[in-house]
Amino acid sequence: MHAFDRFTDALDYPMYVVTAEADGERAGCLVGFGSQCSMRPPRFMVWLSELNRTCRIAARADRLAVHLLRRDQDRLARLFGGGTGDRTDKFAQVAWHAGPGGVPVLDEAPAWFVGRVEQRVDGGDHIGHLLAPEEMHHPADEGFPFLSVTDAIGIPPGHPVD
Repeated sequence: MHAFDRFTDALDYPMYVVTAEADGERAGCLVGFGSQCSMRPPRFMVWLSELNRTCRIAARADRLAVHLLRRDQDRLARLFGGGTGDRTDKFAQVAWHAGPGGVPVLDEAPAWFVGRVEQRVDGGDHIGHLLAPEEMHHPADEGFPFLSVTDAIGIPPGHPVD
């Protein structure tokens, strides 16, 4: 085990489902690397694995949607985290609607935002997408227990992680 793994293993941060659309192709995946990175102007960075089909579609997309799931949305987390869009049309199995720029927005997600891609950054085996939020939805004045790394640990990845 790499020494840095001991540090990151202690973290329990949110998991997100990120969706993209480009040239009529849709993709989405479960993502553990993402965070707000600026308050003014508001910005959010999400990192997609280069091995993932979603990363290939996102490379051509103007916008991405970032969704928070509740802990009890295991089916949705497993669909986007354990399967690969290389073999499965994930969007045929869920209710969704087209958000700004045609990006798929998952109807079951209790909170989401669509962000315009401002910049892409090579981060090693992941590509960072800096997003400027354009449209968002969140539960009115209610928190909810969101899906975290600990909750998703048992979902086998659709693509290798090494």
